[in-house]
Amino acid sequence: MFRGFIYLLLSIISFSSFAFEFSPQQKKNADKLIAEALKDDLGYQVVESLTTEVGPRLAGTEAETRARRWAVKKLKSLGFKNVRVEHFDVPRWTRGIETAEITSPFPQPLTITALGGSVSTPAQGVEGEIYVVPSLKALQTVKANSLKGKIVFVDETMARTQDGSGYSAAVAKRRETAFEAHRAGASAALIRSVGTSKHRFAHTGQMRRVTDTTGDPSVPTAALSAPDADQLRRILNKTGKVRVKVTLTPRTEPRGKSGNVIAEIPGTQSPKEIVMIGAHLDSWDLGTGAIDDGAGVGIVVAAARLVKEVLGKAPKRTIRVVLFGAEEVGLVGAKEYANKHKEELANHIISAESDFGADVVWQFGSNNVAKDKLDIVKAFQEVLRPLDIIPGSTVAYGGPDVKYIREMGFPVAELKQNGVDYFDLHHTPDDTLDKINIDKLRQNIAAYAAFVYLASDMEETFN
Repeated sequence: MFRGFIYLLLSIISFSSFAFEFSPQQKKNADKLIAEALKDDLGYQVVESLTTEVGPRLAGTEAETRARRWAVKKLKSLGFKNVRVEHFDVPRWTRGIETAEITSPFPQPLTITALGGSVSTPAQGVEGEIYVVPSLKALQTVKANSLKGKIVFVDETMARTQDGSGYSAAVAKRRETAFEAHRAGASAALIRSVGTSKHRFAHTGQMRRVTDTTGDPSVPTAALSAPDADQLRRILNKTGKVRVKVTLTPRTEPRGKSGNVIAEIPGTQSPKEIVMIGAHLDSWDLGTGAIDDGAGVGIVVAAARLVKEVLGKAPKRTIRVVLFGAEEVGLVGAKEYANKHKEELANHIISAESDFGADVVWQFGSNNVAKDKLDIVKAFQEVLRPLDIIPGSTVAYGGPDVKYIREMGFPVAELKQNGVDYFDLHHTPDDTLDKINIDKLRQNIAAYAAFVYLASDMEETFN
């Protein structure tokens, strides 16, 4: 028995000796990058430049074209190599007039915004009695063609959460209400904004992905600001009946150009192996896209450049920065990237995207990492711990634009940001540069810089 215990102890010691650790020099370099990032201004300067010189960047429009030109010029000026645009076409939707008002019993205006992909009302608008449901699920139970002449109102609130899970639960109504309302025979639809702000502005966002909507009949649909949704509910509770007039005149135009902007810091020892970090370049048109996702652009660009500038040498593996196009209208750029680079995705050692605002990273997780490689993830978590980043899930999300890479089984990392206030700003006129805290932005850059350096310098892979 004693000999068995000794054997077990030696086995444990032997197994423990294989636990992965970064070398002292790698840890020193990562610490140096973190220190430099915490006082670096480049990330903020990039966001300021993008949101000031380009502004809103709706997918497929001339503004998104200007954003790609801006990105190519900026990346080249910062010393990135192999800077190019991989173009693709995308359906182009632009908003027009968007007004709503209660016509009876208590006439007053309402604050709305059209949902991306919405069809138009007649020029004179549509008017009808409100039919309220508490959720999309409730609307789906309404009998077909039973709401002729009515306007549906989906009065479903969104929970405020740190990890964004409230959005996942609430966003279905934005995607599906227009189609379910049409099935039920309604003339138009309103939804309580998918957001957490109590301010009097509405949150826009795409209905279904553009690739899924062609030919699907729908009704004109808009988001209603939270205070106006509350007001409409109060009047309904008092009187039982409310009539509303809605006018929406968005246009779906011939397909426009979009594209992914790609830049690299070529590796020296294993240049075909890629560590990819990304953000999306397009934005909605109500604000200037500072939080969603100008911040992400600034974070990944600044982090990658720091690796080269601070360490004074190129990484072993290639660091690739991808600024995805047409994310907001359905991850079009993400799908195009996965398809175009399908043959080399096996060389993507790990991928990650920054697309959850500019608050601090608080958790580091991964997905599709082999079980016998999870000690590598733990080693990353230890390096990031001084930034108050804790271990995260092994089935992490990784970001919307790495969806297809993740679903194909390739490793992704998630540097999860604090999203408790993100949906106060997301897809609203309030998404502007003044909402970015430079110290929090720097913490993100520090985390990404350490992550991308270590992933590009270590010999090991994640699968």
